[in-house]
Amino acid sequence: MNQRMGLRELKKERTRETIAETAVRLFLDKGFDQVSITEIAEVAEVSRRTLFAYFPTKEDLVLQRFADHESEAARIVRARPAGQAPLEALRAALLDALARREPNTGLCDDPEVMAFLRMILETESLAARMTRYTARGSDALAGALREAGLDPLDARLVAAQVIVVQRELSLVNQECLADGTTADDQYPLAVRAAERAYDLLCEGPGRQG
Repeated sequence: MNQRMGLRELKKERTRETIAETAVRLFLDKGFDQVSITEIAEVAEVSRRTLFAYFPTKEDLVLQRFADHESEAARIVRARPAGQAPLEALRAALLDALARREPNTGLCDDPEVMAFLRMILETESLAARMTRYTARGSDALAGALREAGLDPLDARLVAAQVIVVQRELSLVNQECLADGTTADDQYPLAVRAAERAYDLLCEGPGRQG
């Protein structure tokens, strides 16, 4: 029974990945608004019903790539070593992500990644969904900061600032790479910007905890 369940779940995950990868490939090739759900289902060789069972909306086919990052800041705060301030944990995590050229930092010059991020910025429905995504991330981080001992209002304000700051830093990196700068050339500038941003954040109530 357990083996059958395991195989069934594995098949579901592979189907989900196939649908998502097919959709993104089509979106990057033709444009998000020019690709229909029917076309995605046909190319992925699944029914529309199956597709919607995995992805309730067309936007979910794109934003599923960010699903694991939605509560990432909150997880970082909760998993920080004893004695480390929440903002210092977030600073260290961002610097590590920049060093590894993670796509969500904007410091990844892989052509497909750059095209993917540009599509989100230039597609109204995707940009709107990203706003809701960042709001949920802010709420999750605020909860983690409250657990760390911050006053509820301070936690909410600091969380909002952190999420906005990280988003703006990512956009700066994306813009520089779009203008032709390589990720390696942008890296020292991105590190300085991240350090400066967290220095400013740490001057507020978030320095405690």
